[in-house]
Amino acid sequence: MPLPPPAQPGIPLADVDTPALLLDLDAFERNLAAMTEAARGLRLRPHAKCHKCPEVAKRQIAAGAVGVCCQKVSEAEAMVDGGIADVLVSNEVVGRAKLARLAELAKRAHVSVCVDDAANAGEVDDAARAAGVRLDVLIEVDVGAHRCGVEPGEPALRLARVVNEFGNLRFAGMHAYQGAAQHLRSIAERRAAIAEAVDKARRTRDLIEDEGLDCEVVTGAGTGTFLFELGSGVYNELQPGSYVFMDADYGRNQWDGFPRFEQSLFIWTTVMSKPASGRAVVDAGLKAHSVDSGMPLVVGFPGVEYAKASDEHGVLKVAPGAKAPALGEKLRLVPGHCDPTVNLYDWLVCVRGDRVEALWPISARGAFY
Repeated sequence: MPLPPPAQPGIPLADVDTPALLLDLDAFERNLAAMTEAARGLRLRPHAKCHKCPEVAKRQIAAGAVGVCCQKVSEAEAMVDGGIADVLVSNEVVGRAKLARLAELAKRAHVSVCVDDAANAGEVDDAARAAGVRLDVLIEVDVGAHRCGVEPGEPALRLARVVNEFGNLRFAGMHAYQGAAQHLRSIAERRAAIAEAVDKARRTRDLIEDEGLDCEVVTGAGTGTFLFELGSGVYNELQPGSYVFMDADYGRNQWDGFPRFEQSLFIWTTVMSKPASGRAVVDAGLKAHSVDSGMPLVVGFPGVEYAKASDEHGVLKVAPGAKAPALGEKLRLVPGHCDPTVNLYDWLVCVRGDRVEALWPISARGAFY
């Protein structure tokens, strides 16, 4: 059960308790509009694993998205419970209990799922038969990330044939996501990685269609590369997610030619101690943000660095001559990685200017099963 929120609509930002997860609504809305404009002409299916919040998904759909992606069945359940009618589980689902839940969910929404193994496809078919539904299935093809996915070309074709033979499955296309390319820093590196992915996806799609199967959807792409997939002539659905929030790690990428999405997500934190002239301590530690992609950035205080995190403390290093925040002062941090940071909170505190406008529950927090 979610904890009481750290704020109420209408109060000043200064009165929001900390640590809290802030969403700058003006920046968020500009990000939505920028992606809608950039992706014009292709289906947009943003990734909900970034925000885990049906209210965000509803606004993405209102801006033109066809639905959302999820990574876990429980995440998909939270989206459907929250009113989202079209969900792709862009991952493999293994195990009788999870597959039964997936099939039951298809009674309430349009649900698709990925497979990369013939035996797993059979298990998905069994679950769909038991529930009395027909599931759309995409074969996941490894186009360079070397995570999940059948090899491109003939192995993918063989799996497409298998899926097409099951009575309770509909072969719906191909999932070809190059996640490893999203945080390659230079435009040239990302372009080259996606060119390789596009070649594998094109060859595989053509083999499948030459077989007489309709590869209706070729889906993939992320915030760091989506313009390359968009212009490929192969992909017809895009899956960027982080563009709504952004983070410090994405901020290290080169963005020439891409929309420059704004930082809209922040950790709101309080200086709880100033034990030395070059050091201050905030109340946002490891339990308030993820450090897998590095420490957060301090906003509005040049020369102040978030240097070290422990469970409940964040140590700020203040450079000589730099202005330090005062004891009790509240400040914004840019999270290093938005997705796992969001998963630590129950609420998005939505602010416009210096006032709280709304609170949105992060309904899929902890939904990793």
